[in-house]
Amino acid sequence: MATSMWAQPRTVQSLNLGWEFARDSLFTNAHQVDVPHDFQIEQPWVAPSADERGDNTDVAANIKSRLSARGFKEMGAGWYKKTLNIKRLNIKDARRLLLDFEGIMYVGDVWLNGVHIGGTDYGYVGFEIDVTKLWRYGEDNEIIVKAHTMTEKNSRWYTGGGLFRNVSLIDTPADLYFERHPLYITTRDNKYVNIAADFTNRTKNRQTVMKVSIYDPQGKLVTEQTAKRGGNPQTRTLTIQAPEMEIPNAQLWDTEHPALYKVVCQLLYADDTVADEVSEQFGIRTIEYGPDFGLKLNGKKVLLKGYANHHTLGALGAAAYPRAIEKRLQLMKQFGINHIRTSHNPYSRDFIRLCDKYGILVVDELYDKWTQQHTGGRVPFMNHWAQDVTEWIKRDRNSPSVIMWSLGNELQQDPNLPFNDFGVTCYQMMRPVVNRYDSTRKVTVAMHPRYRNWETDSLPCDLAMHTDIQAYNYRYMYFPGDGRRFPWMTFYQSEASINKMGPNWFEMDLNKVIGLAYWGAIDYLGESQGWPAKGWAQGVFDIALEPKPKAYFLKSYLTDTPMVHIAIIEDTDAGIEWNGIQTGNDIQSENWNRIAGTKVNLFTYTNGDEVELLLNGKSLGKQANSTDAEKRNRILWKAIPYQAGKLEAVAYKNGKVIARHAIETTGKAVKLQAIPDNTNWQADGEDLQHVRIIAVDSRGRRVSDASNELQFEVEGDARIVAVTNGDIESDELNVTNHRRLWHGSAMVILRAGSQPSKVTLKTTSDNFKTVVNKFETK
Repeated sequence: MATSMWAQPRTVQSLNLGWEFARDSLFTNAHQVDVPHDFQIEQPWVAPSADERGDNTDVAANIKSRLSARGFKEMGAGWYKKTLNIKRLNIKDARRLLLDFEGIMYVGDVWLNGVHIGGTDYGYVGFEIDVTKLWRYGEDNEIIVKAHTMTEKNSRWYTGGGLFRNVSLIDTPADLYFERHPLYITTRDNKYVNIAADFTNRTKNRQTVMKVSIYDPQGKLVTEQTAKRGGNPQTRTLTIQAPEMEIPNAQLWDTEHPALYKVVCQLLYADDTVADEVSEQFGIRTIEYGPDFGLKLNGKKVLLKGYANHHTLGALGAAAYPRAIEKRLQLMKQFGINHIRTSHNPYSRDFIRLCDKYGILVVDELYDKWTQQHTGGRVPFMNHWAQDVTEWIKRDRNSPSVIMWSLGNELQQDPNLPFNDFGVTCYQMMRPVVNRYDSTRKVTVAMHPRYRNWETDSLPCDLAMHTDIQAYNYRYMYFPGDGRRFPWMTFYQSEASINKMGPNWFEMDLNKVIGLAYWGAIDYLGESQGWPAKGWAQGVFDIALEPKPKAYFLKSYLTDTPMVHIAIIEDTDAGIEWNGIQTGNDIQSENWNRIAGTKVNLFTYTNGDEVELLLNGKSLGKQANSTDAEKRNRILWKAIPYQAGKLEAVAYKNGKVIARHAIETTGKAVKLQAIPDNTNWQADGEDLQHVRIIAVDSRGRRVSDASNELQFEVEGDARIVAVTNGDIESDELNVTNHRRLWHGSAMVILRAGSQPSKVTLKTTSDNFKTVVNKFETK
């Protein structure tokens, strides 16, 4: 048995870098990759064959052809191999060694030195494997991982495939240590903090001592406590509870001031040396729900202004890069978003941490449908849900950004289960497990359809009578009636249609509802309405994160920032229907290069009282903003004559100018501009640099019809991991070194190496002078 002479707090070593990857277990044609990694995004597109037809037997699955839901990438396995030799761990009885996987997409298996040691049947949640007894100390150890995407019908969207999240090697003392996700941090009355921790004590000392230190958001120690627990049985996990700690004048966490405290917990040996140590950030805040006010954060009414998307990151596929996630959150906040629903599965832990940092309120969702088909596909749903719930809740429960748990989405429950009551029995089984590990948040399921009887549409479904929050996808029009009949209900529009954007916000009683999440606000791979579109194209941001004109309509009512924006209607595409919902979106542009003599219809999106439209300085009239929910904040202008020059919208409030927006006729594209986004690029092997390339005319204005081919070349310790241009119908691959401009724009994404380096990016095209960007990773 180890004694304190071997004491050393845990170490966590990233295993993200330097894996061999191949598409077969023999590792033929293997090449080196770094985690996070999505092997599917590298594969060629697979166009549907002439005889492929849509499958209408399951309207919710949106199957237009065999691979339309899965992003037109073929299914299959990917194999990863890594060799490790840890010489310092030569006293194997003194240490405990764990392999930690934050996720393997979609199901995964792990071998160590040829022995199968574990895996996952639902790759969206993490797991660890104790390899203490199997590790060959002082020798080479071979880790092999198989990731499999399963069949095309095992997901309704593009999942990606592979080691798409972090992999780590953890070692702790073998005799006194914290368990997986050990801390449970709760706050009371916005000033009291309670901390409990799960641990195992195999020492001869029957008393366990834990030291707890709390640091404020500025890094200053604010309080310390010591907790003790006796009765060590040496055979099972126990929980130690620290005395309640008061934080005077606590800095509260909210969406505008996301103040984060840090707790450090240490298990101590009898001689007061540290055996094991863990830390966690947390926020001090209160959340309340009620039918009369919806949601309160720290006692103040808050509306969820959000969106629901899948976990993937555009051209990067499923690979969960923290910087790519951060870029999205920063952009969304600019447009008034304060909320994300993780449809329909847990996102990465890094995502949740970044929501903590940026003040984004999260509805954390575990599953799509409660069936074997939709939860991995390898084993029955009933065989793994309890383990999934436990891992998921314990992982995210200390994050202040998480304000609600969602157990599922639009349930189509497996008729082979021993009960088939639209989820009530299953919910009643799962809810106590949630509450076992966190009792501070409400629990719901996103429901669609919302009704019990489709012929009469009279009552909510049975499940709505049991969930803490009544989360309806799209059917916000039933909130008032359901609320009158069931006054205890509290409503959340868990999915809202982009097609009905505006009315589905303004027509809700905003004083009473929790808010909404717009479905598919960002275009994504998978769930294609049909080839050549590689995915969902009805968002208000394209897949390269460029805002479409309609994004400014969203901004007009989700923010108080005075604004106006011109959106020319190029085409209407509102007739697309999915699962009974109109999902199509008007095709809009800001293009003022047109044929002489033509006329256009356009919107001006504004939160002003009225808008004046001017063409080359001449007024085309003023229109008042409507108070009608169908027209509010979007003013329609019909038959506006095209004339080369400048079209400008001017917004007024109380008679004063509050905002302007203009579009102009541009000249010929004469050069390229490259715009990087990361001024603090880290040489950690994972940090990203997104560089947007735009074609501009002689006056520096973006030329929207430029479609030139670009070639990218990198020198230094960095490499290209993706290229994109926002065109979801493009047949170009994302993992290459070239891309066409689309609407005058393209993007190249670079991944830093692990050594500080000077990096040069060269962008070349036959028609333009080469653009050279120089960077330095730190």
